[in-house]
Amino acid sequence: MKTNSRRSVPLLALALLAIAFVALVSLSSVALRGARIDLTEQGLYTLSDGTLAILSKVEDPVTLKLYYSEHATRNLQAFRGYATRVRELLEEIAARSDGKVTVQVIDPEPFSEAEDQAAALGLRALRVPGTGEQLYFGLVASNSTDGESLMPFIQPDKEAFLEYDVAKLVSSLGGAGRPVVGLVSGLPMGPGREPSGQQTPGWVLDRQIRDLFELRRFQGMPTSIASDVDLLMLVHPKDVPEATLVAIDQFVMRGGRLLVFVDPDAEADLSALNPLDPLAVSPPQSSTLGPLFQAWGIQFDPTRVVLDERHALQVQPDPNGPPVRHLAVLGLGRDTLNQDDVVTADLGVLNFSSAGALGLARDSGLRMEPLVQSSRRAALADAAMVRDAVADPDQLRQGFEPGEEPLVLAARYTGELRTAFPGRGEGHLEASDGPANLLVVADTDLLTDRLWVQVQEFLGQPVYDAFANNGDFVFNAVDNLVGNADLIAVRTRTPSARPFTRVDDIRRGAEARYRSTEQRLQEQLEQLEQQLGALQQPGADGQAQAVSAAQQAEIVRFQEERLRMRKELRDVQHRLNADIEALGNQLKLVNILGMPLLVVLVALFVAWRRWARRRAAVA
Repeated sequence: MKTNSRRSVPLLALALLAIAFVALVSLSSVALRGARIDLTEQGLYTLSDGTLAILSKVEDPVTLKLYYSEHATRNLQAFRGYATRVRELLEEIAARSDGKVTVQVIDPEPFSEAEDQAAALGLRALRVPGTGEQLYFGLVASNSTDGESLMPFIQPDKEAFLEYDVAKLVSSLGGAGRPVVGLVSGLPMGPGREPSGQQTPGWVLDRQIRDLFELRRFQGMPTSIASDVDLLMLVHPKDVPEATLVAIDQFVMRGGRLLVFVDPDAEADLSALNPLDPLAVSPPQSSTLGPLFQAWGIQFDPTRVVLDERHALQVQPDPNGPPVRHLAVLGLGRDTLNQDDVVTADLGVLNFSSAGALGLARDSGLRMEPLVQSSRRAALADAAMVRDAVADPDQLRQGFEPGEEPLVLAARYTGELRTAFPGRGEGHLEASDGPANLLVVADTDLLTDRLWVQVQEFLGQPVYDAFANNGDFVFNAVDNLVGNADLIAVRTRTPSARPFTRVDDIRRGAEARYRSTEQRLQEQLEQLEQQLGALQQPGADGQAQAVSAAQQAEIVRFQEERLRMRKELRDVQHRLNADIEALGNQLKLVNILGMPLLVVLVALFVAWRRWARRRAAVA
């Protein structure tokens, strides 16, 4: 009897343990419902302060309906992963909204009422290649007063803007219309038509601004600016007539916000092209707001370009040649961006090209807050010299003498202003109505797609792969100037991609050590090629000349010398990457052997502790 009871004890203990486990899981599922810890380095699953602020201001309950064709994506695993990310974000927003936001996920199956509803709401359906099925993946936001906003199709490669786009939908249901951005541009930013007749969609930045704001594009130079314009955006203003300058001046005096992009060398300016002779290109025109800048105390020289040795990017002017660093093409990291201003806070990298420098006159009533600066290893060069060095950027290093202070490439100007055109009569404001708020950027090339984004097609729709934060910088500037501070906070996140700063430092050091040797060998090789060619020149009649024994020996010596120099040149080029390869090998060694070695050491330590305890017990 006692034997049976002893046998039943383990079974009873196991049953009690199972019951306790089930009870614990059930209790934790109730007590910890909605609780989560975001351990990702960039806080990918944590809502930003801006989104939380927008949710706290929602008064009219909002319903978010996600239309997602589950069956149509059965073979698109990457897309299904992105759909899960979108659903999780929406659920997190609903969980943090105190019941003000609810989420519904709807599968618009073929020939269903849900599919008819999705089409009637204006959602776009894409045809899945290979199956021909219709794929819906859009979001509709609505409130109790029949207000409605939507995202026709949630693009996978816009994940960086996903939280912003959803917050924008929720915010837009408050009843206020979209801010009005007036655009005066001397560059072909918007939709157009190529000479072949093909329609072009315009730059990505232009398309994004159109999606987020009411973009009012001025044709030509305006002589008046309507009072409902929240922000005036000037891009490459050149040859601006006085009537337009007066209109801009009075817009700012009335309290209007101004965002200006000027440039000493606008590479995207196509006005200098001659369609009858594409090779006859006059230098691109610079742009400035000279009379206004001078009156307001904003300093900008449209003939000078910033060169920066520390932040120079590599370019490849010759498709068959090696890449070289261009002192006027700059990749500016976090250490050059103002982390205290919402426009540039937490941005990763901005790419500029042939940018100018900004300053502030001593007698100006404005205060200048730098947003983007060069390193201390920077200097100003003539814009014409920079244009002449397009084919050979190494020319910019000749005579390059960096200064001691960083140069300002973008800045915020705030303070009281006086009109640049006093004494214009009744109705003309002589001073600003409150403190002015201006943002000036001394480059227009950062707006072009080539410096920050690649455009590809996904299921017939454009998707954007951003490799720099130029777009975030412009969106932040526009949002901030139209007064939407909450949306600024939504997007001021650290990019997930982290640069290999150690590798970059090694590469720059290697280039500095071997560049002079490489240039010397290259010059000697060119001279040797010329001497060898001279010895092998045909005669005046085109026939090969008789070669003496001495000349033949000289030709053989030149050929051997050329082979030796080419080998030495290859060795120099290989040594450029030797330090980087060594670092890579070290990292591989750590990754392959480091963790197993750590496990072995821990196991040996545990075994030693057990042996020591047993020995102590025996003693």
